[in-house]
Amino acid sequence: MTNGMQRSTYRHGDLRRALIDAGIELAREGGPDAIVLREATRRAGVAPNAAYRHFDSRQALLSAVRSAALSCVAQAMEEELAARPRKRSRADAARAGLRAVGAGYLRFAQSETGLFRTAFAASRTEWGEHAQAYGAGPGGLDPFQLLSRALDDMVTTGALDATRRGGAEYLAWSAVHGFALLLIEGPLQGMDAAQIGPLAERLLAMVEHGL
Repeated sequence: MTNGMQRSTYRHGDLRRALIDAGIELAREGGPDAIVLREATRRAGVAPNAAYRHFDSRQALLSAVRSAALSCVAQAMEEELAARPRKRSRADAARAGLRAVGAGYLRFAQSETGLFRTAFAASRTEWGEHAQAYGAGPGGLDPFQLLSRALDDMVTTGALDATRRGGAEYLAWSAVHGFALLLIEGPLQGMDAAQIGPLAERLLAMVEHGL
């Protein structure tokens, strides 16, 4: 994933990637509304007409950047999974996995707010028809698949009753995403970091025990 460095030129044959990288930087700075094709071409160091070989509209570039943003969300979730402490039992490890994917999601929302907003700036049609809409992380799974796998692990290890598994992704996702939005664009924007951490832990515990 891009490291956030602005590119003034692009390597031959890599203009599409350069435009996406420029779009990612624009999203970081101002969310989905900041992604403008002409500005992306300027940052990539090419004439505006050159971009149309790869993106025929602003919406096409936004879609590609949005997919990349979701890949970044997935990567943050994977990093939390990799850093989770070792547990004695498989059930405890599965519970820690569910909390880790939620923690990674919340961390990304707060540290990369523009990209987080961009990740979900899609129409119903785009969500429904395009697999790339969900953006996979380094491990090959998108954020929704990472959450689903964590819940499956809980069932397999006995941490979650199989009869309660159906639709659990949507309940868990709704709770964590809602909290993320309250933090980045709602009434909790000014909350002190010392308060956010404990609240986030309580929320994740509530999700785990409430499914």
